[in-house]
Amino acid sequence: MNTPPKLPIPVIPEGWNSKEAWRVFGIMSEFVSATDRLNRIHPAVSIFGSARTRPDQPFYKLTEEIARLLSDAGFSVISGGGPGIMEAANKGAFYGKSPSVGLNIQLPHEQSSNHYQNISQTFQHFFTRKVMFVKFASAYVVMPGGFGTLDELMEALTLVQTGKTRKMPIILVGSQFWGGMIDWFRTALLEEKVISPEDMDLIQLIDEPEAVVGAIFKHYETHGFEPSTAERERQLYL
Repeated sequence: MNTPPKLPIPVIPEGWNSKEAWRVFGIMSEFVSATDRLNRIHPAVSIFGSARTRPDQPFYKLTEEIARLLSDAGFSVISGGGPGIMEAANKGAFYGKSPSVGLNIQLPHEQSSNHYQNISQTFQHFFTRKVMFVKFASAYVVMPGGFGTLDELMEALTLVQTGKTRKMPIILVGSQFWGGMIDWFRTALLEEKVISPEDMDLIQLIDEPEAVVGAIFKHYETHGFEPSTAERERQLYL
């Protein structure tokens, strides 16, 4: 009979536990600082998308146009504060009537901040930054992007689906880009019954900038932009 191998006992560097404990205060500081600065930007729309999109590409220009329309309509625009789609979102809002907000992240391979931000907040932790994208948003506009964009999209869908945040428009822009994923949701996820048919109603696929703004206003014709007391209570537990 073979004796199963024993796992080695981990060696924790001296002082590491103390360092981890003190890190909690840094996390608290990020939440407090960001909440204080962003409390005044309501209503706002969070725009997600790739950092790799170049200014000469169609989705950059489309994002800039959507952000400008949202800004002129009275929405602050929140992006990740970096290049690509994030820059396009901030740029469009920056030249509009409402604030352009960048939630920047410190990365090992440094992400440079774009120059089109009226309000700039920097984070060390992805999860505190993601809470701010959700906490202050009245809608999500999701442009084509990679893993980070998918992460933010799935986070938004999960929070709305589970009722941890209020129901709000989640708009995917780029039907050709997102179409395959939507088809997979219908064929794989629905057929396996791992989501409900009504969950598909959480997503809207829209290509026209004016229609994006119109869909957000249509949703709030019956809901109102200000969260109810119950919705505010739920957001405390994001």
